[in-house]
Amino acid sequence: MSDEKLDYGQQRWAKDFEELDRQIGEMAIMCQIPILDPGVIERVLKDDKLVCGTENPKAFDKLRALLMLHYQMRDMAVVKFGQEDTIRIMEETVKRLRARFGDSLGRPAT
Repeated sequence: MSDEKLDYGQQRWAKDFEELDRQIGEMAIMCQIPILDPGVIERVLKDDKLVCGTENPKAFDKLRALLMLHYQMRDMAVVKFGQEDTIRIMEETVKRLRARFGDSLGRPAT
């Protein structure tokens, strides 16, 4: 799927998600957290610092705050665009981030 399938408003949201998720990826790498491994996001949201591969409290706190913001934005997108279009926006974002970070963020559950 490409941006041509998203309308302008959806493209704007996809760019916002991409920027936010890029920051999440960078913080996860700084903390040495395989953020896409199953259960890891939940552990970060529960403030479980044992998931870190290195001690970096400021980066971990920022990562946690960015994850909470991501979920708030996703909920807002569902209200604005509906579930199906929000899934399309998120798929576009994940595709771009995978191209940027590869598997350095871990592997999502299949």
